[in-house]
Amino acid sequence: MMNTGRTTATDQSGQRPVADARRENAPRTDHGRATLEGTARFAARFAPTRIADFYRNAAGDLLVSSLGIGTYLGESDDAEDARYARALRAAIESGVNLIDTAINYRCQRSERVVGRTMASLQAAGTVRRDELVVCTKGGYVPLDGCVPPTREEYNALLEREYFDRGVMRREDVVGGGHCLAPSFLADQIARSRANLGVATIDYYYVHNPEQELPVLGREAFRRRMIRAFEALEARVEAGDIGAYGCATWNGFRVPPESRDHLSLEELVGVAREIAGDAHHFRLVQLPVNLAMSEALRAQTQLVAGRPRTLVEAATDLAITVVASASLMQASLARSLPSAVRDALPRFDTDAQRALAFVRGAPGVTSALVGMREPAHVRENVAIAAVEPREA
Repeated sequence: MMNTGRTTATDQSGQRPVADARRENAPRTDHGRATLEGTARFAARFAPTRIADFYRNAAGDLLVSSLGIGTYLGESDDAEDARYARALRAAIESGVNLIDTAINYRCQRSERVVGRTMASLQAAGTVRRDELVVCTKGGYVPLDGCVPPTREEYNALLEREYFDRGVMRREDVVGGGHCLAPSFLADQIARSRANLGVATIDYYYVHNPEQELPVLGREAFRRRMIRAFEALEARVEAGDIGAYGCATWNGFRVPPESRDHLSLEELVGVAREIAGDAHHFRLVQLPVNLAMSEALRAQTQLVAGRPRTLVEAATDLAITVVASASLMQASLARSLPSAVRDALPRFDTDAQRALAFVRGAPGVTSALVGMREPAHVRENVAIAAVEPREA
């Protein structure tokens, strides 16, 4: 995967990478983070128009909307940035306070548009920083604004931005663009904070760590995760992130014999080795939708020797579950089988039915859906609207 990041600097000791936030389009940093008081205030503001369980308890004693806005798809250009800005504004103004992105999404442009939009809404008094739960991910080496035109230019950027600065070594990189080295994760968190304009990232995910399993093998992978979690606990202690977890595609959905299977119990065990019961490994993200329902029905996990589904294991281990790909990149937004329509009769569109299935799944705290138009926001949020009472 061809990815690179933007320029970094180091502190006077030359040891810790620090993101260079001196960009014309970088949002102003708002010193703060999501809090229980702030998220409860946000929820109370929208409670009269939302169904009773629209806001739910989540990791870190926060209240999050059970629909979250994702920022994955789209071109890396100004027009797409403008679309996301409109959708983000509409989502927040409709009661959505869970915002999901990643540093590699759209060559860092998704993080930056999230940061600019939040800063604009805060400046206007529409929302306060402590009301929004900001989530991002690190693991893939990110591009910067656009895709380099040649592989040679990408390799040169890797050398200049990462290898020469000691952010990572060549042997730390898997598959040409994935890295879990502690110094790389610290660098990525600094870059993401600058992109987002926040002092603290509320939820930080290690992005698709299972990609490294087939290459490293289980023992080497476990050692790598120990070092990664040590780095993330240090970032929590420093106030750079509030809690951390793993955002995966295959890892939690495939059976234990699969080469890229992840054990939630083992990951929680790694966190406990490092920080005891006070650890901050608190959430996971994985696809859950009508076509990919393994988290709800397949016993891919073991907890204390008992076969469990992912959501059952997460409940046992006090881990928040966030569903990604709720509409499977819009492929479930139309032409659903009649049986599904019959089972969810009160909704007007197939997109609403598919999203309602995920939002209502036991054990799922929030369903993420990519939204790039205010009309999509209105359609999706309508599934959680309070129905008018009969006269």
